[in-house]
Amino acid sequence: MPATHSPDTDIPAADRVLHLLTVLARAPRALSAAELMLASGLPRSALYRQLARLKRFDLVQEQAGLYAPGPLCLQLANGFERSSSLVHTARPFLAQLAQLTQESAGLIVASDGQAMCLAMAESPQSLRCSFAEGRSVPLQRGASALCLLAHLPTAQREAVLHQHYGHDLQALTQAQARLQAIRDVGYVVTVGEVDAGVWGCSVPLFGAGRRALAALTLMAPQQRVQEQQAQWLQQTLTAAARISHALTA
Repeated sequence: MPATHSPDTDIPAADRVLHLLTVLARAPRALSAAELMLASGLPRSALYRQLARLKRFDLVQEQAGLYAPGPLCLQLANGFERSSSLVHTARPFLAQLAQLTQESAGLIVASDGQAMCLAMAESPQSLRCSFAEGRSVPLQRGASALCLLAHLPTAQREAVLHQHYGHDLQALTQAQARLQAIRDVGYVVTVGEVDAGVWGCSVPLFGAGRRALAALTLMAPQQRVQEQQAQWLQQTLTAAARISHALTA
């Protein structure tokens, strides 16, 4: 079930249709109207008004009382893929890293408080870890999320931290210290923070002016890491440096 969002009064009227589309885009499956009310914070009347608008433009489809992104969303995704210089630049390096390590490599960006996968190069092995294209998780746990969060502009980073930790000053301080350590060392390694038994290492990708644009993440079943960790980390660092260089060339 998607997380519950702020009540309708917190969402400007002009933004409600986009807010609802965002909720649908992030949902792991088609949702009922009741689930959408809970996830979006919109009352029933407002929900159905926005759904009707989205259905009219094929941005939402309904089947058996369940709602999901519509066919026009595929054209939007294809348009993004064609026009994204970040994705075009990174894809060959993702493929090289996946071939070199025989594990899965992903290009992840921060979007509206989430870590979202833009591109993946899958491991050829039958047992593999995959952060599927389009999947997103909150900017809180896991190598990709922590790497992205650590390199957000200060004001954005602090806003996300306060959203997650609220008035828990001890947890907030610990999170701030962890993110500073990630910035100092230049990468992050985690095990099992999002999916049990999954090892991940993530390195920031920089554009002009050393602005962090995304993260390159290598992921593997923990059981296969063992003696490979240092080598895989170095290979990920090298691939990230080459992508950053290509982005600024």
